[in-house]
Amino acid sequence: MSKRTTTRKGTPRPVRLLGDPILRTECDPVRTFDASLERLVDDMFATMYAENGAGVAANQVGVGLRVFVYDCDDDRGRRHVGHVVNPVLTVADGDTLVESEGCLSVPDMRFDTPRFSHAVVEGVDVKGKPVRVEGTGYFARCLQHECGHLNGDVYIDVLSGDARREAMRAIRALRP
Repeated sequence: MSKRTTTRKGTPRPVRLLGDPILRTECDPVRTFDASLERLVDDMFATMYAENGAGVAANQVGVGLRVFVYDCDDDRGRRHVGHVVNPVLTVADGDTLVESEGCLSVPDMRFDTPRFSHAVVEGVDVKGKPVRVEGTGYFARCLQHECGHLNGDVYIDVLSGDARREAMRAIRALRP
């Protein structure tokens, strides 16, 4: 994905890398909707754009709350930009598409990852107002990926067989 320009405020935060325990811990629901939550969302957008990502979950910036942001296109080329607080993946269906996928927390690596072609996420925004986000294609992939982070998963967890072995070998080879 090419780097998007943005006028959003916020300060990029360091991205946590695979091996950091926060990435493997299920995130807590947001209970307080205040200026600090809005600042977190702004910082997450700034981080996503600084890192040239399509989405960022709160635990990727060291915050164990159920929040993610996104900016990506669907299978029709329509751009989707937003955030979801306390998201629940309510639908993941359609064809299973195996496509190259990456993650800011596993930098410089991409693996063919199976994802459903359609996804629906329900939650609320930073003000507590209900939101429902529906995506197809790459956007559906993004929604599934970010919800996985908030459950303590990383995209390599959905790999199996030879693809998983290849990913684990590549990751081990990078570790000192």
